[in-house]
Order: sequence, then C-alpha cells, then structure tokens
Amino acid sequence: MKPMSVIFRNLAFNLALGLLSALWLTSAADAAEVRVMISGGLTAAYKALVPEFEKATGNKVLTEYGPSMGTTANAIPMRLDRGEPADVLIMVGYALTDLASKGKVVAGSQVDLTKSPIGVAVKSGAPKPDISSVEAVKRALLAAKTIAYSDSASGVYVSTEMFDKLGITDAMKDKARKVPATPVGEIVAQGEAELGFQQISELKPVKGIDIVGPLPDELQKITIFSAGIATASKEPEAGRALIKFLASPAAREAIVASGMEPIAAGGAN
Repeated sequence: MKPMSVIFRNLAFNLALGLLSALWLTSAADAAEVRVMISGGLTAAYKALVPEFEKATGNKVLTEYGPSMGTTANAIPMRLDRGEPADVLIMVGYALTDLASKGKVVAGSQVDLTKSPIGVAVKSGAPKPDISSVEAVKRALLAAKTIAYSDSASGVYVSTEMFDKLGITDAMKDKARKVPATPVGEIVAQGEAELGFQQISELKPVKGIDIVGPLPDELQKITIFSAGIATASKEPEAGRALIKFLASPAAREAIVASGMEPIAAGGAN
C-alpha cells in the first residue's frame, strides 16, 4: 500500500484530469464564497480536495467543523438552530435526512458520498488486542479498563447496539464513556482510554495512536456520509458545484486514502 504522503502527492495529476470536466460547473467570473459545515468523517479527504476545487473554480470555501448530531455548541444541528450561515452540509446521511425533514436541507439535493467503517484504536506502542471475531472483540472489551466512543453515529451504534449484541451492556457501564466534540483518537493518545471506537477515517489523522483494524463484519456498522444544500444557502449553485466535485472520480483517491469508500460519481440536483 502506498504511504499517504505519496498518494496525496500523486493526487494532483488525477485531479487535473477530473477538474477539466468540473470547470463547466462554475467559473472564476462567478466566484462565490461557499460556506460548508462538515462533520469529522470526511475531513481528511475534504481538506486535500478543497484547495483544488478553489483553484479550478475561483470560489472560496469557508468551513466550520462539528458533529453530525448531539447538543454540543459546535454540532451542526445546533449551529443551524442558531442561524449560522451555510450553503453545504456534509455529515452522517441519516442525520442529514433528519435535517431535511425539518426543512433545513433543499429537497432532492442530498448526495451520498462515502461509506465509512468503524475501527478500533490503541495508544501508540500499546499491545493490540485480537478483534478478528465477535468473541475476540467481546474478550477485548471485557479485558480493557477504559473505553471511549464518539457522540456521533459510530458511538451511538457501539453504545446502544453493539454492547447489547455482545451481551456486555452492564459490564460496560462503568468503563465505557462517550466523548463529545473531540476525536476519540485524541483521548486514546492521551492515555485516557485503553480502547477507542470511531470511524477509521476519523482515527487516521490522529497522532499518537495505532489503528488495530476495522470491526469484524458481523459487528461492523457502515456509516454513510452525505452532502446537501442548506435551505438558507445564499450560494446554492456554487454549493452544488462543490458537492458534484466531491462526488466525482477526481475525488476518489483522496477518499480512499482517508479510509473511506466512495459511493459513486454524481452530483446535487
């Protein structure tokens, strides 16, 4: 497997080809400021791709980061409730659908971008537990003294479904905790949790941890990350151009390098 640095260096060539077909979407003469709210899952790929989009279109992308759900101050639903400006929302698919049902996303604008598996992390240099099977994951969880999971989609699944499926809900009450508005990997890197559960794409950028691997298929929960146009958008066409670019073949290599699987080429309606 190529190192991330090599992949991202090679990305420029692939992007150049893809951007030729994207240029028609918008032009420098119509340059706009595109305001984006994005949750953690797509962040690594997004940060690599946005400069290329800006270079090709002349648009400026302004970004705010926060969880797809929850009640922390920077959570995307809370930001929207406060009236913060947004053109594009990039977040967990079902959370975006929920916002659409509340009239905060333009009907028909949603585009599924990526699939993201849940992974397990330990502090760098710490022993890596066996997580190759359902029983192995159960043993690892029971043996761990402290466990951390996110306050977004992966954490909701781990705490409300996976623990129950393994029959260890009671055993987890005193040692597993939800981490609000902070990457789980950072908690693990600081030694505050022995095991951390979050989407692999959110674990990869964190220094000071080792990723043990993805959960086994029998326990895995794939999260879909989607994008849509905010109802209050002042630049919907520029927003659609950004979504179309993120869903295009030009974005594929960066998405794969970040630990996610692209869903399909496409664009916002």
